Amino acid sequence: MDADGFAAVSGATPSQMADLERFRTLLAERNEVMNLVGPATLPDFWNRHAWDSAQLTRLAPEARVWADLGAGAGLPGLVLAILFKGREDAHIHLVESMTKRCKFLSEVVVALELPATVHNARAENLELPVEIVTARACAPLHRLLGYARPYLQGGATGLFLKGQDVVAEMREAARYWEYEADAVPSKSDPRGRILRVKRLGRARRV
Repeated sequence: MDADGFAAVSGATPSQMADLERFRTLLAERNEVMNLVGPATLPDFWNRHAWDSAQLTRLAPEARVWADLGAGAGLPGLVLAILFKGREDAHIHLVESMTKRCKFLSEVVVALELPATVHNARAENLELPVEIVTARACAPLHRLLGYARPYLQGGATGLFLKGQDVVAEMREAARYWEYEADAVPSKSDPRGRILRVKRLGRARRV
């Protein structure tokens, strides 16, 4: 998929495409000195990163306030912020514990004037009132649910981008948590799944 292909499937406007291109350039530049994404994935930016992130909006089209846990390179958080730019009351909370990555996230937020706040903190230590909590390549599900617990128990829905091992991850997570979830096929990778979590509590036994 190239830029035109992404615009076609996502419905991104010319202004959004310009912001995404600027983000792509900054990501490639900073990736030379920081471990943000695998270098081999950058040539496939529009499908592997942009469309993989943007597809989440179709699962929660009315949601305005999101938290991206372990935001790292800004995937999906910065992509979502670009797509939400100009939308009334829209805001993305980018939660990242590594200071160097927070500097990158802040640089992009300021450069593109995005509706986003960068939090240099551990996700589980924050209590942000959000509608959707998301994460990509953050942690195995049983640990990720621990990070997302304050948000999910506050009423948020989880939309977590997962790979082909999602069934095994769900089985392992069930040892630690009682949760309600369904796996939605990814539009960017036939092997991927988006895990939609709506309820979370501690398992009765481990």
